[in-house]
Amino acid sequence: MELFSSFVPIILLIAIFWFLIFRPQQKRMKEHKAMLEAVKRGDTIVTNGGIVGKVTKVVENEDIEIEVAQGVKVKVVRTMIADVRTKSEPVNDNA
Repeated sequence: MELFSSFVPIILLIAIFWFLIFRPQQKRMKEHKAMLEAVKRGDTIVTNGGIVGKVTKVVENEDIEIEVAQGVKVKVVRTMIADVRTKSEPVNDNA
């Protein structure tokens, strides 16, 4: 019984760390992944480097092409997107 009572504080610390640190971080990672998967053409994004641009082309794998100024297009890796500022309406290519 004495051995068990000496492990109780360690178990409590692990539980506290789990609920205060690991679970919220996992939730943020899950939300960020969902945000990255939902990026589409016409969205305004911010990269991790602070570059703001409008998405002009979304490729299924890792690359996204953004326009940072008129006529200036940059290829960005999808995972380097920090935030989606504005969501646009779906773009119709046939119009």
